[in-house]
This record gives sequence, structure tokens and C-alpha cells, in this order.
Amino acid sequence: MIDKLEFFIAVATEKHFGRAAQECGISQPSLSAAIRQLEDQLGVILVQRGSRFQGLTPEGQRVLEWARRIVGDARTMRQEMRAARAGLAGHIRIAAIPTALSMLPQLTAPFQERHPDVTFSIVSRNSLQVLSMIENLEIDAGITYLENEPLGRVTSVPLYAEQYNLITAAGSPLSDRESVTWKEVGDIRLCLLTADMQNRRIINQLLAEAGATARPTLESNSMIVLFSHVRTGRWASIMPRNVAKSFGFPSEIRMIPIVEPQAHHVVGLVATHREPFTPLVSALLHEARILVDRPEFQ
Repeated sequence: MIDKLEFFIAVATEKHFGRAAQECGISQPSLSAAIRQLEDQLGVILVQRGSRFQGLTPEGQRVLEWARRIVGDARTMRQEMRAARAGLAGHIRIAAIPTALSMLPQLTAPFQERHPDVTFSIVSRNSLQVLSMIENLEIDAGITYLENEPLGRVTSVPLYAEQYNLITAAGSPLSDRESVTWKEVGDIRLCLLTADMQNRRIINQLLAEAGATARPTLESNSMIVLFSHVRTGRWASIMPRNVAKSFGFPSEIRMIPIVEPQAHHVVGLVATHREPFTPLVSALLHEARILVDRPEFQ
């Protein structure tokens, strides 16, 4: 039953039997047979079928909620017994918004020093994808904004507040200023994150409140791409202060606070709200709380 529920979650997530089978490491006929067996056991149709996947039935949507709960509990039980037998070990999957990627070593490095048998995989996603991946059990934890948009039912640990700076090359417009306003920033050539990123939605809102409009001439979902274009001197960008500092800017790049208003948005660690947490997630939440208390992280 647990295996079949895992297969069903994969089908609901991928919305495609072939991709779901590949994700589960089995053949598509085996996956389809397992879903039909699950339907027979429960006495309801879960998946609307045609020549291809057409969505879940209302009963399928309800079973999906139960499947996530049951599979999550089963994984927690297995991890807890493994930790009791051999100590904390395993693999933690994290998805983070692009602006938070640079701070992750401050969390993962001390964690792995305490628990050397734990490994990590980290992917960059937008805030909506982070929450979706948590809901679908594709990741164990995420790092995203905590205040600007609804989070759903998650446990969160605030880590830091983003403070926004204009990042521009020396000799370019506004580069000689000690601070700039959002209105002024809206009048220069910008490269920004893509519109699907919550950071971009925050920047759009702050510019609009100042009577300006974001008209970037280059967009990317990568902070590294944005910084590399700033270095050409043809573009400026708006970046959180912690991200800007992580690049170790050379002297020809200026980092100028943006004021009027001086905005802050809280970023934190999120995980599915459940009791008990898996041992790995519980330890990661604990490490995040330790991190916040360190003076150098303030």
C-alpha cells in the first residue's frame, strides 16, 4: 500500500504516467497496474484517463491528501528507526529561492560538521515551486520568503531580512551616491530576476509605490547572470545586501542602499508542519535556530 501511494503521489505531481514511472524507477506498465490495484483496493477511480493523463477525480484529490500524510509518516518512521540504530544519517533535499542560495553554506556546513553522515542536494526554485515541492514530498525543506505571500501549512524559522541595494559599476548613473531612492532606480537600465520570482514581484511593488515602473532590458532566474552583466557597466541591478556581499565585489562595483522606503522582507527555512518531524528535518530546524542566534549572522 505504501509503495502504491508513493506511485500515486508521483503521478499527481508529474501529471504524466511516463515521467512518474521514470521518477519512481519502474516501468510505465508496472506503474499503471499499481494505480489500478490501488483503485480496486479503495473502490474508487482516482485518475481521469484518456489517451493521456487528464487529472485526478474528486476522490483522487482526497486520496492524495491522505497519501501525502501516510507516506510522510512512513518515511518519518523509517528515518527515526535508522537514527536510533545507527545515528543521524541520510540525505536532505532543499529547494531555495535564488536570492537565498548564497547563505546556504552557513546552514549546511555546520550541520554536516555535527552530522558527517548526512548529505545534501540543493536546487534553485521560485517561491511557489518551493512550496509545491514541499507539499508533494519532493523536498524535505525550503528557503523562501515568509511574509509577502501565503505559505500554507508549514513550520518556519525566520533567518534574515533582505535589505535592497542598487548594484552598479563605478562611473555609471547614480554610482557616486551614498543612497538612492526607488524612484531614481526606476529611471536607469536594469537587469532583474524574471517575473515568476517573488523577489521580482517585491521589487515591482516597491517601484510602483514610488511612482516608477520596472522596465528591465535583461531578465534571468540566475543571480550570477545578473551580476556578470552588471560587471560590463551597461546594466545595474537590485539585489539583497546579503547576496551582493557574497559575490565579493571588486572595487569597480558599487553597492548603494535604496531608501524611501527602506524595505525589508524576511526569508526563512520552511518544512511541512507535522508531528513528529523526521529526524533529519528536526535536526535541520534546530540548526537554523542556532544559526539565527549567532552574532555574525545578525
